[in-house]
Amino acid sequence: QVQLVESGGDSVQAGGSLRLSCVVSGFTYSQYYMGWFRQAPGKEREGVATIHRDLRDSTTHYADSVKGRFTISQDNAANTLYLQMNSLKPEDTAMYYCAASEYAWIGVPLSAGWYRYWGQGTQVTVSS
Repeated sequence: QVQLVESGGDSVQAGGSLRLSCVVSGFTYSQYYMGWFRQAPGKEREGVATIHRDLRDSTTHYADSVKGRFTISQDNAANTLYLQMNSLKPEDTAMYYCAASEYAWIGVPLSAGWYRYWGQGTQVTVSS
């Protein structure tokens, strides 16, 4: 059974930083996508950052709104996915979800519909 458990959400002031963590268990694919998505009240879920691992390498994708501020990374030994968020803005306020997909290739990595496995979410609130 695949489980994803997020943590690290908090309330911070604009300009601050947070690091989200997602512990993944039961996910044994050698080629996959994992990523972070967010959903603000009244808005659709949007892709924030994803990482694609194939048999040789890994590739990251970021939403334009977070490029240069957010960094996605993995600790394979700890089965943990991270999202380092710097220079936070009020518009980053949302519930953040960790997700995983067993597809070896996805045409639009930041599209939530391709991801089968989801965590329960962790709230990030940024005040001005």
